[in-house]
Amino acid sequence: MSRVVHFEIPVVDIERSIDFYQKVLGWNFQKWDGPELYYLVSTGSNDEPGINGGLLKKRDPRQPVVNTIQVENVDATISLVEKNGGKCCWPKTPVPGVGWLAYFTDPEGNTHGAMQFDSNAK
Repeated sequence: MSRVVHFEIPVVDIERSIDFYQKVLGWNFQKWDGPELYYLVSTGSNDEPGINGGLLKKRDPRQPVVNTIQVENVDATISLVEKNGGKCCWPKTPVPGVGWLAYFTDPEGNTHGAMQFDSNAK
């Protein structure tokens, strides 16, 4: 069984959004040391229920909030998505030091991320 392990909120104005979420929800933000402008979002203590996420620059005006689901194998998951009426909308891509990520839409058009954790991903 696969679980939601991360969310991403795409925004136009990163600083305004960080300010908003800090003031309204008390979330903490840390700039990620990766190839893209990305902030890790801490939504609470790790010993409480819930997930953490990320804040990134919006690439498309229609870009939705996305939940990322942990999977054992991204390639196998995308194959199952396509066999069951979904579509791959962003191919398998390495997230250096974290794993392999692909995005897909379900038959209703909802976007999800599929993450295969692998610290050797480059």
